[in-house]
Amino acid sequence: MQSLMPRPLLHSFRALAFQGENRGAATGAELELKLQQDIQVGLAVPSVKGGPMQVIVQLKLQATTPDEKVLKEQINITGEYEAKFFYSTDVQESVASALMETDDYQYLLVAQAFPLAMTHFRREMQAMGLDAKQLPLGFQAQPLIAAD
Repeated sequence: MQSLMPRPLLHSFRALAFQGENRGAATGAELELKLQQDIQVGLAVPSVKGGPMQVIVQLKLQATTPDEKVLKEQINITGEYEAKFFYSTDVQESVASALMETDDYQYLLVAQAFPLAMTHFRREMQAMGLDAKQLPLGFQAQPLIAAD
């Protein structure tokens, strides 16, 4: 009988920072936005006995306008987000560490946090007057090693 893979539960999600400007120079202009993402996943082991282990997913999103023909100044918008997942207290550190080494397991966690971050990111951009409907809500994993 196979044992079930332990999955941590999403405990909290928060926006750490959001920064951007739209001075109105692009009013009515069609802009191309280039999205960059930096995603970090880490396991946090409690220092207090009996505390739950955590997985922390940190996401940094950056949207820029690569085309300077329309604008004199490049638009640069950044957002930073953090999701915390808690394991049940009966999960051993060795089991969680082994799982965290696999890309599929990390993807499972990031795929839960990424849509939350993108929803906030898009909403804030729209509040600044930018049409961000074309930015993806879903996460697409980039292969770590290129196939031949």
